[in-house]
Amino acid sequence: MGEIVKAIQDTYADEISWCYGCGRLNKNGHHFRTGWDDEKTITYFEPSEEHMAIPGFVYGGILASLIDCHGTGSASIYLHHKNGHQIGDGTEPPRFVTAQLTVDYKKPTPQGIELKAYGFGEEIHPKKWKITTEVLAGEDVVATGEVIAVIAPETFLKK
Repeated sequence: MGEIVKAIQDTYADEISWCYGCGRLNKNGHHFRTGWDDEKTITYFEPSEEHMAIPGFVYGGILASLIDCHGTGSASIYLHHKNGHQIGDGTEPPRFVTAQLTVDYKKPTPQGIELKAYGFGEEIHPKKWKITTEVLAGEDVVATGEVIAVIAPETFLKK
């Protein structure tokens, strides 16, 4: 399986690391981890049998979840880089939430193949980023998506 050495989700404060998709502290979650890969972001994920739609194929909701968390993690990375920081440099990155999620399913996603989500970011406001994502199973694009991610409001980050 592909490996992310430095993931943005690993640097989030504990109190905001509980997301079912990407929270490292959610023991039942997916633990999506998003890193930087030469001018784009990347997340690897190998769906398990419990992510099945019908035998041999992955449930589309897991692809939407992957695009969602990959998008917010990617926005965090892009803004962190814009602010002159790198993942794991000791500076807490901004935390984003999804304002809009669009998913286009291109073809059925086969079970048993590692998925790779690649993200490309565009700042559309100082606190809002558009992340365009492609999800591949092997060499095939199985889904594309777009996340409009906004910096999490202070009220969201407090208990």
